[in-house]
Amino acid sequence: MDAFFRTHTYLIEHTNASVHRLLMNEIDWNDRLIGIKGTRGVGKTTFLLQYAKEKFGMNSDRKCLYINMNNFYFQGRGIDDFAGEFYEKGGRVLLIDQVFKQPNWSYELRRCYELYPDLKIIFTGSSVMRLKEENPELNGIVKSYNLSGFSFREYLTLQTGKYFDAYTLEEIIENHEQIAKHILPEVSPLHHFTGYLHHGYYPFFLEQRNFSENLLKTMNMMTEVDILLIKQIELKYLAKIKKLFYLLALEGPKAPNISNLANEINTSRATVMNYIKYLADSRLMNIIYPIGQEFPKKPAKVMMNNSNLMYAIYPIQVEQQDLMETFFVNALRQKHLVNEGSKPNSYIIDEKYKFRICDAENTKMRLNAETIYARYNTEIGRDNKIPLWLFGFLY
Repeated sequence: MDAFFRTHTYLIEHTNASVHRLLMNEIDWNDRLIGIKGTRGVGKTTFLLQYAKEKFGMNSDRKCLYINMNNFYFQGRGIDDFAGEFYEKGGRVLLIDQVFKQPNWSYELRRCYELYPDLKIIFTGSSVMRLKEENPELNGIVKSYNLSGFSFREYLTLQTGKYFDAYTLEEIIENHEQIAKHILPEVSPLHHFTGYLHHGYYPFFLEQRNFSENLLKTMNMMTEVDILLIKQIELKYLAKIKKLFYLLALEGPKAPNISNLANEINTSRATVMNYIKYLADSRLMNIIYPIGQEFPKKPAKVMMNNSNLMYAIYPIQVEQQDLMETFFVNALRQKHLVNEGSKPNSYIIDEKYKFRICDAENTKMRLNAETIYARYNTEIGRDNKIPLWLFGFLY
């Protein structure tokens, strides 16, 4: 136990989150069992350590402890057994990173919940995990949250050192002109927007390493660990999943030809659909349906989860319109339902708002009052024409 506390202290001392994530304020920390899901690379470990640092400081009196299930020690000892020793010695908050690496982790968390009523457990897991659907023993006792990559707002904070408020979708729709007037004197969004689209979503752009190589490594880990390990898929199918991902990425945002894809990777149509769902669950891709439809029906559109991934896959073929739609969908899907619209480059949000993503420099487009136009290549908007970058302020 002493060794774990030494590691905990070292990590807390060397944790310095460069931006305060809004999720920290949204979580009800009074709950006893909290799950934080998120795609690989978005900063879940830093999030846990920052929580420990903010709530308990450098000296937690051993009431709070961070552990990582990557540690081989846990191959010979269960979570519930370790938690029991921690609890008996006065521990009250146990932070468990990568909980899915432990066999039977959900049953052990249930035992901890039942045996140690004053113990709070906060754990991280992959976005592929479906905590309640696949782990019924956690129903009614776990509160689940999702940690996303950096928003454009958070990226601007990192780049400028200035704090910017987040806004709801309704606030942006109704007051975007006033909101922009508050932001533009502080920063030129378009000056930073291209950088965000290329490398701003994942926190490791802050590290002194090659971003593209780091992202490619992370993407491989998403398929090899998050999909294969958690979904219990045999290793021999890995090459098919990776090839499918590459083929979908090259196609850009469009309806997939499931039959052609099945032939390309030599598998069935049903398996292709399952693989696409796994890629979406791992936050490598987004799948868009018309209103009222969902998996396992064929999607209306399959697209990359975020713009950074587009540059990592095939940087010389990134189309501006595809890039901007990918940004819009990724920003909106964090808190809203996104469906396919009836016209090209259009989407319906929360089954209510009709949006179209378009270039502000295209003066020939016919506009109508029922559609909201998210326009790129402009910093300002008017009426139902909103600058696209502003949707990066939703969280």
